[in-house]
Amino acid sequence: MPDTLTANHWGAAVATARGDTVASVRDHAADPAGSALNRNIASSLSGRARILRPAVRASWLAHGPGAATDRRGREPFVEVSWDRLLDLLAAELTRVREDYGNDGLFAGSYGWASAGRFHHAQSQLKRFLNCIGGFVASRGNYSYETALQFMPYVVGDFRQHVKETTRWTVVAQHSDLVVSFGGLPMRNTEISDGGMSKHRARSTLQACKNAGVSFINVSPLRGDIDADIGAEWLAPKPGTDTALMMGIAHTLLVEELHDTAFLARYTVGWDKVEAYLRGAPDGVSKSATWAAEQCGIPAHRIAQLAREMASQRTMITTAAGLQRADRGEQPLWMTVTLAAMLGQIGLPGGGYTIAYAVNGNIGQINRPFRAGHLPQGDNPVANWIPVAMISEMLLKPGAEYRFNGTTRRFPDTKLVWWAGGNPFHHHQDLNRLREAFARPETIVVNEINWTATARHADIVLPVAAATERWDFAAGQSDNALIPMPRAVAPPGDARVEYDIYTDLAERFGVHDAFTEGRSETDWLHRLWDTTRAMASDHDVDLPDWDDFIAGDLVSLPDPAPDQVFLAGFRADPVAHALPTPSGRIELYSETLAGYALDDCPAQATWFPPAQGDADGPLSLLSGQPATRLHSQHDNGAWSVQHKIQGREPLRIHPADAAERGIADGDIVELFNAQGRCLAGAQLDDGIRPGCVFLWTGAWYDPDFDAPQDRDRHGNPNVLTRDLRASSLSQGPAAHGVRVDVQRFEGPVPAVRAFDPPPLQPPTNTQAKGSA
Repeated sequence: MPDTLTANHWGAAVATARGDTVASVRDHAADPAGSALNRNIASSLSGRARILRPAVRASWLAHGPGAATDRRGREPFVEVSWDRLLDLLAAELTRVREDYGNDGLFAGSYGWASAGRFHHAQSQLKRFLNCIGGFVASRGNYSYETALQFMPYVVGDFRQHVKETTRWTVVAQHSDLVVSFGGLPMRNTEISDGGMSKHRARSTLQACKNAGVSFINVSPLRGDIDADIGAEWLAPKPGTDTALMMGIAHTLLVEELHDTAFLARYTVGWDKVEAYLRGAPDGVSKSATWAAEQCGIPAHRIAQLAREMASQRTMITTAAGLQRADRGEQPLWMTVTLAAMLGQIGLPGGGYTIAYAVNGNIGQINRPFRAGHLPQGDNPVANWIPVAMISEMLLKPGAEYRFNGTTRRFPDTKLVWWAGGNPFHHHQDLNRLREAFARPETIVVNEINWTATARHADIVLPVAAATERWDFAAGQSDNALIPMPRAVAPPGDARVEYDIYTDLAERFGVHDAFTEGRSETDWLHRLWDTTRAMASDHDVDLPDWDDFIAGDLVSLPDPAPDQVFLAGFRADPVAHALPTPSGRIELYSETLAGYALDDCPAQATWFPPAQGDADGPLSLLSGQPATRLHSQHDNGAWSVQHKIQGREPLRIHPADAAERGIADGDIVELFNAQGRCLAGAQLDDGIRPGCVFLWTGAWYDPDFDAPQDRDRHGNPNVLTRDLRASSLSQGPAAHGVRVDVQRFEGPVPAVRAFDPPPLQPPTNTQAKGSA
């Protein structure tokens, strides 16, 4: 079989098949810095964890919905025929809808799944459920939920502002200094939602350096900006960036380096901010000396940094990770406040950006138009939850909670259906999540591999991977369209999800509503025709479907190569007023003042980290891994080869390791009140002493015979707290966790994460589909 193009969230690629198996996936020739993540795909899809047949948890199959739910995650599965499984699933959906209404269904579909426009896991599932009366949904995302909910009170819609970010080419031409709170980690720029045709981040940062731009990396990790950039490293205590920004702001204020004209014309609430910085409300001056006590950066360096930022064209960048913490709104608000004080917002190369490097395309490129996509239809169910409140929803049905100035109530969920994601990666406090996952009467999961989420299901649907079906990719912020012809057929009894839902729709009498009389091929033609029409509106001529799917990727023009964030607002704040109550930047929000929230006041405010040394002597840092996208293909060759004795690497400072008798390569145990996990020690002087760093995404592998069901593999979310940033945003607060680490003594348990659960073949009765 000839090579075929494919696409993932980490880029365009070429798949080589041997027989009925994808043998390898290599970078596309057009990508100047292709992603090593491609090396995971072939080995993952043909690994022992692949789900090959429909399966049902043994107790559920024997005794029905709600049976032995506390055994989820540790029970065998029975393999059944597709007809049997779809009959069971249709009957269970009918039961829940009749007994509880469609409010009893929750479509917990969150994740990155396929980059394809048609085979988008969430869209497929939600379209089907909308055809049978709807479902309770989740809204927002784990990546920057706090910013999504909070930033509209200060400057406007965060998603729109991410699209409008100042381009790095402009930074190279106009900036003198880039101060990066949380750094600009290149591991994050491997990916972009919907895919990317070219990885540009490393070369554009290098171009900035070559143009004379200086960088300062404000992060506990020296590697959060590439060593080649030559950034100065300032390593504050985790969770203290807000205090550091306030120390800089106070210096600007008392040394009269702030731009009073900008503050008067473009902002509201400066008088409140000034009073707070001077200490009028609480008697605490937010001076550089005070800030040094909070963050651990010397006061003289804080003051000097303020002078450096005021004396030249400065771009402030703040990583999305800073808002995934207790009171995560505050570093965002101080970022805007500090940039406003400098008065460079809207100038080329100045101002601020939140979420540079959250993916590989932000500030690099954008699409001139949106590609066609599968319509989800209308959801008749009004109820929904913020995305990070899954455990609360399942553990506290009917309970009230606050969100964005309103009071809401959790639904009483009886059936959870998950497709395209892995909550046992994304969510915090996995022991609590396991408790929550024991509450629904039925859990349904679509999966490629036997992840922890699949193991905690009752009904498991094996589905096709991206290389096993026809599609095309069009990244949310990329300027290319990428054909994705099928390389091989799905293995075993795995099926394309559209075909699964089509069969289910037939059982509910909604076949025509779901399919609109279209096959997979028909839908792809329609989506491509829609894309061609939108392209034509932008004077772009695209080939027809047959030529496109048989050809190479198509590059589109960049709609705004010289984009400067908020340039229009700066030029005319009346004609280009912001979508805030005042039309200006709100350094103090009367709306938030009216909410009277203790955990999110009306202006940027300092809150000390919620957890102190008593909770553990070390601060746990966690973030996107360099060897995979989140937890995707963790069983792939590239991911596996970077583990230490089969476990995730834990970066620990040599001084902290020596204090605990830990040598490089040792297996260590991390522990706190939430849980325990094993990892492999990696000594690194590029991490602030008193901190340890563990990548996210190791497939959760609990040992039910160990204390706290210790994870054998190195998943940091057994240690994180399941808390929210505030009652305003309800964004996840994964960071700010304290732990201890010790050398693991005794026999090291084997990792079982990549082994399938015990599988029982179907009996003749089950195989025939009889009840």
